Amino acid sequence: MFKIGQLSAVLQHTSCILCDANTHRKVAICKDCWQDLPWQHNNCCPQCGLSSLGEVCGKCLSDPPFFDYTRALFSYAYPVDALLQAYKYQHQLHLGQTFAQLSLQQFHPNGIDFILPMPMHPLRLQERGFNQSLELAKGIANYWQLPLALSHCQRVKNTPPQASLPLKDRVRNIKGAFSCDDGFRGKHVAIVDDVMTSGASLNELAKTLKQAGANQVSCWVIARTH
Repeated sequence: MFKIGQLSAVLQHTSCILCDANTHRKVAICKDCWQDLPWQHNNCCPQCGLSSLGEVCGKCLSDPPFFDYTRALFSYAYPVDALLQAYKYQHQLHLGQTFAQLSLQQFHPNGIDFILPMPMHPLRLQERGFNQSLELAKGIANYWQLPLALSHCQRVKNTPPQASLPLKDRVRNIKGAFSCDDGFRGKHVAIVDDVMTSGASLNELAKTLKQAGANQVSCWVIARTH
């Protein structure tokens, strides 16, 4: 059984990161653990990624978000939640490459012009030491040979972490947090992030992108809460 404390001892590429069994797969997850992962089902709203019958859900019809599509690799459940926490807060950076490889099961480049990692404010970046969304985006952009947008959009407001706030406060907290130039005008942008909870950060970034002229915005996330 996987324990976060065991991650530092993982033998990448030869041992499964979840059970330590030998594996010769390109992704360091054995066949049994692969089947047990909480893969996101196809019967989700294509716009927000929440459970539906595969149609646009009532909430998106009545109050459409600024992003047009959401693709989530997993539901935010064990062991993916523990892996993501270890990746973000314990600097287990090799997991970023693992998640990027896994994401190729769900994220496809059709019509995408730019890959945009969720921007991190410079002060937060200095505090954490790395942008987990950027590490994910690098692997995805490299595989699909898509431009990685790093200079056209910045986080200009250093807000408290969304995860530390009640859901009702997250929209207000993130308002005005981003600034984008016109480099995305007429383009389809895929935002890469690790977890989508309320969707407030992704929606505010999508709003900013649309105001800067982006034609379509997709959200590519490793896990979606429900």
